[in-house]
Amino acid sequence: MEQSTRSPIQPVSLLDAVKALPALIPDAPGMLVDAVQLLSIRATTRNSVGKVFQDAAAKHPERPFLRFEGTDISYGDANALVNQYAAVFASQGVKRGSVVGVLAPNRPSTLLAALAAVKLGAVAGMLNYNQRGEVLEHSLKLLDATVIVVSAAAREAFDSLPAGQLKGTVLGLRDGDAKLEGFPDLDELAEGQPSADLAVTADLRAKDKAFYIFTSGTTGLPKASTMSNMRWLKSMAGLGGLGVRLDGDDVLYSCLPLYHNNALTVSLSSVLGSGATLAIGRSFSVSRFWDEVVQSEATSFCYIGELCRYLLNQDPKPIERHHRVRVVVGNGLRPEIWEEFQERFGIERIAEFYGASECNLAFVNALNVDRTAGICPLPFSIVEYDEENEEPRRGADGKLRKVKKGGKGLLITKITSRAPFDGYTDPKATEKKVLRDAFKDGDAYFNTGDLVYNQGFRHIAFADRLGDTFRWKGENVATTEVEGALGSLPEVDQAVVYGVAVPGADGKAGMAAIQLHDGASFDGKKFADHLIDTLPSYAVPLFVRLIEEVEQTSTFKSQKVELRNAGYDPEQVTDPLYVLADAERGYIEFYEDYPADVAGGKIRF
Repeated sequence: MEQSTRSPIQPVSLLDAVKALPALIPDAPGMLVDAVQLLSIRATTRNSVGKVFQDAAAKHPERPFLRFEGTDISYGDANALVNQYAAVFASQGVKRGSVVGVLAPNRPSTLLAALAAVKLGAVAGMLNYNQRGEVLEHSLKLLDATVIVVSAAAREAFDSLPAGQLKGTVLGLRDGDAKLEGFPDLDELAEGQPSADLAVTADLRAKDKAFYIFTSGTTGLPKASTMSNMRWLKSMAGLGGLGVRLDGDDVLYSCLPLYHNNALTVSLSSVLGSGATLAIGRSFSVSRFWDEVVQSEATSFCYIGELCRYLLNQDPKPIERHHRVRVVVGNGLRPEIWEEFQERFGIERIAEFYGASECNLAFVNALNVDRTAGICPLPFSIVEYDEENEEPRRGADGKLRKVKKGGKGLLITKITSRAPFDGYTDPKATEKKVLRDAFKDGDAYFNTGDLVYNQGFRHIAFADRLGDTFRWKGENVATTEVEGALGSLPEVDQAVVYGVAVPGADGKAGMAAIQLHDGASFDGKKFADHLIDTLPSYAVPLFVRLIEEVEQTSTFKSQKVELRNAGYDPEQVTDPLYVLADAERGYIEFYEDYPADVAGGKIRF
């Protein structure tokens, strides 16, 4: 990797901060309070997600907390129901330190069930309802949950679990009038339970765990990363207070899944920290998005980069300018569409941020600078990276080497008492993410696995995802998980999976290089059916390349760098090349306009 490559991203300097000051003056008092809170939070601080929610409900019980498809739930009513849910959980053996699994799509009750768990001092394990079979079973085993809350709307995922393997008490969560047949109903059990606040909530500390968020890693199966109350509180002060800066009259619309940190942490903390309203969308729909924003009276929304790209790809319509949105928060808005997005939709401020489910700090665009993931006051470094060996480059002294301003490198974040690395449920997976003796003997840094540009003035811009994980449709895809799914097909000898860029699309689309057994043939429909049934939709490869042999390095690693660099370029790839058309046709021969169809959102399955 050439470390001297200059950044195509504009540099950030003290002058940019000076220019931003006048616009910050109205928000300055609140930002100062949040800055103090951000720096003063300690592991022993007596505060938590549940306490913040409870205090907000006590302060303004009549104010709308949740809005969903035309119906509001007030802070007071939500808190009362959460307390009743918590009483049910307690009756089922849930206590401080227990885990409550939540398998449910975007509904108000999903969030209320999670809040009930954290108010008890338990951990809410937010399961990805797109997972199926063995992958979902693996996630549940990691949780070892005392209680598992399952929505009637997640019945298909639930039924995909191997029979007789489920541990923990299952409680059904209604989806409208539909119930999870065959299991006790949480709402029925909650009737008549006490609605008063729980004594344990006031005693919870910042160091206590609040959520488990599942993230794909290099093991090939999901990992449960820990979101402590401390990290959530820091998000509330840093991203919410310094970046988004809502007030009590604001409404933040989020159609991102509640198992995703952009919804559960960024959106929820921004809302609770300001006493605003969270409008929940079922899911992202490019055709319905602006209608739902307007109907919910949103003044803000949360995004991922792909969402922004899809909106820009649509033909203009009047409603996209008839909204009240003044600020948006999210990550992955590509610099080449930043100004177009802001101008076309009339967005006053973009609070882009950088963060990850397990990362111990975050960056936020608090100064409203164009094309940046923002600033972070906590210690981090951007270091040279050896892409061929897939590891940070160390000098003759064994220490890492920093890139200069304007350069591109691996982002690593220092692990300290103020910025601890909460890790995963698996200690070995936790240790693999730690870089030790980076600059001094005994120091420790979290390896983000992301390449970023050093913009200067402690600002960064996202460049690329590294290693055996790539990002597509706002989700991390573990290549080894996809390789495992391909390897279970009898026709496949070996498979190598990697992410490839698609012009006009955010993230990397999945591509598989497959070596078939001697005499085997490629059946595009059969392969597609198997992968669609086995993997979450975002993990299904869009491109398939048939190769004679999987070449390996001297350490028996597949030569992904060469395959990734060639991608699906017909000038570099002479092997048979296929693309996923849809669920009916499966994989068909590559055609020239396919990448444009992907970027335009025309490929669906």
